[in-house]
Amino acid sequence: MMEVVLLQGLLLFFPLAALLLYRYNATFHYFCKVAFFNCWIVAMATLLSPFAAFRGRSVENMKLLRAVILPLKHFYGIKMQVWGSERLNIKEPYVIVCNHQASLDLMGMVEVMPDRCVPIAKKELMYMGTVGWACWLSGIIFIDRHKREDAINVISQTARTIRRENLRVLIFPEGTRNQDKSMLPFKRGAFHLAVQAQVPIFPMVISPYRDFFSSKDKKFTSGTCTIRILPKVETQGLSPKDVPELTATVRQAMADALAEMSANHCGDQRAEQPLLPCCPGAGAGRGTGSPQCEGDTTGINN
Repeated sequence: MMEVVLLQGLLLFFPLAALLLYRYNATFHYFCKVAFFNCWIVAMATLLSPFAAFRGRSVENMKLLRAVILPLKHFYGIKMQVWGSERLNIKEPYVIVCNHQASLDLMGMVEVMPDRCVPIAKKELMYMGTVGWACWLSGIIFIDRHKREDAINVISQTARTIRRENLRVLIFPEGTRNQDKSMLPFKRGAFHLAVQAQVPIFPMVISPYRDFFSSKDKKFTSGTCTIRILPKVETQGLSPKDVPELTATVRQAMADALAEMSANHCGDQRAEQPLLPCCPGAGAGRGTGSPQCEGDTTGINN
């Protein structure tokens, strides 16, 4: 009899203790939210993969992944503000480059991702069970970061594909997660891709999460995330020798935007001034050997 009472007491104690820890212990709160995020992704990938399989590997399956990731912002109390999303409303293919901070970038990515857009991801993701299968079925392009020749071949194949199939490609040029105040040096794959395909680049900047999320400090609360789509950078007429300058130009524009957003905490920037510096040769037409920056002539949306 005593053992039954003791067991019932433990069954009541542990849920209550977990609830109190979740409420008052920031570290426990953090791990619970991270665990829920990962479990949600795995569960939704497992649930949706059989439906996606009927269609086969197709970029149209990205709509399914986007639909199951979008609700996460409501679960976590994260408000998304998007500025300049109208810039992506063009019919031609293009490359989006974005800063990379954490897994939460998925929520920002699906917030602005246009139709027929696929990310480029590290090849290791493909072997993560049903998540990898769902990503493969959705047309996500996998790249082996440790094999330079294979990576170059993937970039070349993708350059041909995005033109032929009118795709948009999203890439994190830092190559790894980074929660520092400044961005890491950019890898040039995204820029070689855009130059080979002769398609424009749209820089996208996600504001720092540190007000509500930090893996270092084990903090995960509610907050506001701001996403800015910067003016497009044309690559028409550029060649591989222009890629270093193109990379530096885009990175500097994104670094400036990130610095402004950091200074304003939530990145509430309403000014319509162009962030991209005037590039050498801009306005001189094609074949000038320099990236051509589009003026910031569009308004910015919330």
